[in-house]
Amino acid sequence: MNSSSSGRGLADFGFVHQRPNVACLLDAGDDDGQSWFAMGYVPGQPLSDDYREHRLSLEQRLRLFAQVCDGVQQAHMKGILHRDLNPGNTRAIPMTEQTSPSTRVDQIADGIHRISTAIPPALVPGGFTFNQFLIDDDEPLLFHTGPRKLFPLIRDAIATVMPVARLRHIAFSHFEADECGALNEFLAAAPGASPLCSRIGAMTSVADIADREPRAIGDGEQISLGRHTLRWLDTPHMPHGWDCGFLFEATTRTLLCGDLFTQGGDQHLPVTEQDILAPSLAAHEVFDYYANSRDAEKQFAKLIATKPQLLACMHGSSWRGDGADLLRALANALA
Repeated sequence: MNSSSSGRGLADFGFVHQRPNVACLLDAGDDDGQSWFAMGYVPGQPLSDDYREHRLSLEQRLRLFAQVCDGVQQAHMKGILHRDLNPGNTRAIPMTEQTSPSTRVDQIADGIHRISTAIPPALVPGGFTFNQFLIDDDEPLLFHTGPRKLFPLIRDAIATVMPVARLRHIAFSHFEADECGALNEFLAAAPGASPLCSRIGAMTSVADIADREPRAIGDGEQISLGRHTLRWLDTPHMPHGWDCGFLFEATTRTLLCGDLFTQGGDQHLPVTEQDILAPSLAAHEVFDYYANSRDAEKQFAKLIATKPQLLACMHGSSWRGDGADLLRALANALA
């Protein structure tokens, strides 16, 4: 790359700072007619060697391939093309050497995008993910903001789908840092947006904390975004929080189910049809994050009645299949 002859500096390409799954471009120039560029060192080994050495399963290979695709997308969006991308010049970094969060975006249903930030084991024992769900419509909605310190990563991820300023609804299940920690940052970035939460949430926290008046939504109340119609479901204390509730999107039959089915680890497919019940119960054994609600059976029945076909989980993979059956199995396991 010759930044002098092209008339574009590194800032124009936007790669001076590290992007997830893309080597950092540090500098470039032209000295005595010789073009050069300097990139950050990437540890690890070629992808082909990593496959053989660790005998990765098909699912593990697909996870790595999805990260490669994400990196290529980031480069293409900046006008950077790689003319010879192959397993020999793509490097796999061992999980133990990953030291910073990385964020990816995947469309998991019509107009619904999963934004997932992976926190590596070097930062959180065992690794973890924080997922947000963006519904791109006439009135775009974001479900979960993520923690405040992850705001730059999540904001930039949304910008790959649509301008952040277009957001109209900043929704979340209940008042907690990973649910709404970046609420005011998003309100500042999207002047036409307002918080969307349960009536209890508005009364106990959001009306005071938020920089803009929240829209308090009642149990069973619907909101139309354009092509998508959402229904709010109050689920106090399930899994936790008096103000807790979820959103069900009728067109795609997607249940934005928050902390239900929390899965540990930082390596997850965007959507899976494999078992997520066992991993979520294992996480429950560790974190014990379910409240002992006297109305749990009634709350589960309400969710089961929606008959979702996609469960959009806040931590780990989303799940596609008979959502009513899986919710019933979770209810029985917790009873």
